This record gives sequence, C-alpha cells and structure tokens, in this order.
Amino acid sequence: MQILKTKNDVKEAIQNVKNLGFVPTMGTLHKGHISLIKNSKKLTHKTLISIFINPIQFNDKKDFKKYPKNLKRDMKIIKKLKVDFLFVPNVEEIYNKNLKSSFNLHKEDKILCAFYRKGHFEGVLEVMNRLLTIVKPKKLFLGEKDFQQQFLIKKYLQKKHKFELHVCKTIRDDKLALSSRNYNLSKASLTKAKIIAKEFFKIKKKFSYVKFRKLNSINKIKEYFEKKYIIKIDYLDFRNSADLKKTDFKKNFKLFVAYYLNNVRLIDNF
Repeated sequence: MQILKTKNDVKEAIQNVKNLGFVPTMGTLHKGHISLIKNSKKLTHKTLISIFINPIQFNDKKDFKKYPKNLKRDMKIIKKLKVDFLFVPNVEEIYNKNLKSSFNLHKEDKILCAFYRKGHFEGVLEVMNRLLTIVKPKKLFLGEKDFQQQFLIKKYLQKKHKFELHVCKTIRDDKLALSSRNYNLSKASLTKAKIIAKEFFKIKKKFSYVKFRKLNSINKIKEYFEKKYIIKIDYLDFRNSADLKKTDFKKNFKLFVAYYLNNVRLIDNF
C-alpha cells in the first residue's frame, strides 16, 4: 500500500494506471466502506481510497469537531484489504486556504438534507470536484445509504469528469445502516436505532397500499415516531428513486429519513 499525502504524490503513483477505482471516505471505516473497496478491487486494476474530513460540508462546527476519527485503525483495515493507494491529504493540500464552494444547487435539488443542512451538498460537490480532478478515476464507488449525495454527484460532476458511477448497496447491522456516526451512539441508542430502522422498513412497505395511505398521513407517521422513540425528525419523505421528485407511489419509490437520536444525526433510505 502506497500512502499519498500530496497531489503530486497521487499524480506520480497513478500515471500508468488505466483502470483506477476511487473510494472517497471521511474515515472511521466500517463494513460499508469495506464493501465499496471490495467492489472496486473486483472491477478495476488498482484502487485508491481517500480519507479526508471535508470541513466545508459541515454546517455545524461542533458536528465537524466531534466527527469520529481513527486513522490508525483505518490504515490497518486498508492494509489488510491490500488497497493499492491511500490518499490522506491535509486541508491546505485540497483547498489552499480557499475554503469556499463554487457550486450552487438548482432549486429542485434543495430538498431533504440539502434543505436542512444549508451549504452541505455545495461543500460535498466542491471537495468531490477537487478530488476527482486529482485522482481522475475510471470508476467511482459510492454507497446507496447516502442516496442524495450520490444522486447530486452524478448530476453535477459526472459529465465533467467522465467517471463510471457504481452505487453499492447499503450494508446493515440488524436493519440499521452502517455509518461512521454510529460510533457516536451509546449501546442503548444503537439498540434503539436498530428498532427504529426495522419499523421504517415496515412503514415503507405499508405505504405501497392505498388504503394505508388514506388512513395515515406523512405528518401522522412523523409524529408517531417522534413520540414513541423520543427523536427529532428533520424529514420523513417519500420520493421517486429515479429523480427524487415527490412520488405518486406508482413508480419505484423510497422512504427518506433524517433524525436526531441523542444529538447524533442519522440518515437512511428504505
């Protein structure tokens, strides 16, 4: 495994790689990340993983400071998986003191997390644009859990950078989507999150039936979850899988959820 810290390091390392797979992460790796890496190793000649906690995608400075970090553990995992390249740049290497985003979301994209986390996806698109410019991958591997994120990266960046996007299924533990943020949950909260996830799956299935939808509004379901589990829900919304537009429940649709459990924000889609 080659450890790369600068843009020049990356340029030198990948100059003769024709089929490069790229897995961008913010570290604190879990089985979801491992799944992305394994998919890249199957479909490409070489794999590069980046670990970079992007400061401009956090609309809350406290959230940025408490984001879980464990680089030593991450490096052990990456080495065991025989990843070819690990890119661990510092903030200055990526931004050169210009900590601003040049992206503006279209009005129709200011939904779900984009509505509740002002500037978040502008920051995601900026860092991904910069990373893709450096890495120039043939294939990009992202997780389905961050559905809106991969949807926007495809919409705003794929044409420019000409990568093949591979969206890999969400890896779950007893129905709960694996996430680095789960490390900030206590054992009791983790258990509760798994129970909540199971019930969200059931609600999504029930909303396929007209009779159930007539008797249960989205607001009613939201109030039910907040009262029963003592959580604060940012959004609970049903949208088409293909374009994230409001669904009429006739096409493939997903239930999108973001909620706070003991001040830890969890997102998922079912």
